[in-house]
Amino acid sequence: MCGRYTLFTPTADLEARFDADFSDHEPSYNCAPGQSLPVITDEDPSEATRMEWGLTPSWADESFDLINARAETVREKRSFADAFERRRCLVPADGFYEWVDGGRPGDGDRGGSGKTPYRVAFDDSRPFAMAGIYERWEPPTPETTQTGLGAFGGGNDGSGSADDPEVVETFSIVTTEPNDLVADLHHRMAVVLDPDAGEEEAWLRADPDEAAGLLDPYPSDDLTAHPVSTRVNSPSVDAPELIESVEAR
Repeated sequence: MCGRYTLFTPTADLEARFDADFSDHEPSYNCAPGQSLPVITDEDPSEATRMEWGLTPSWADESFDLINARAETVREKRSFADAFERRRCLVPADGFYEWVDGGRPGDGDRGGSGKTPYRVAFDDSRPFAMAGIYERWEPPTPETTQTGLGAFGGGNDGSGSADDPEVVETFSIVTTEPNDLVADLHHRMAVVLDPDAGEEEAWLRADPDEAAGLLDPYPSDDLTAHPVSTRVNSPSVDAPELIESVEAR
């Protein structure tokens, strides 16, 4: 799965890399579910749009918070199918975290108790795009027993009730089988798109059949992985020190 990632590349470099406006970019060393994070949509690829990580289908009665969608079933699952067909996005990142049971890759429980977080990134630290899908969800209007004007949607400013729900934009990251590097850390990995092969543009613009053909593991040749501090376990911790290499137990 992909449950945390990083995006601290300077704004100017992100804008040059994706040819999009990242004017409200805030560097993060611990992007976590529930946070509002930048994505590039098929509707307006010229501007990064902030959405909440954790997809909720448009038809849902309550928040679903689905952070990952499996490549093998993304076209079939009701929660994801419509978004895959019509609303695909790029999720910019410059690394992602995976957790290893025990101490070192391949050790399993022999390496000790607990899990060791690892950061996976390109060896030159370049930013990349993960395949994402997004939705717009309107929370149900809360029921009211009020009998005054408010019960009929009559706000003081004439614009409607203050209780009218706002549309929530959410996204999910598509995952696939791991490459050789990530396989030592986890049994899934985010779909990383190859810009040199035109995969980013294709993910946004192509028909569903062609887009489905992009959901394979990125080769491990240019990727590296190293253990990092368990401080990354807490979504409230966001500091440059989180990406520094530490000795695995």
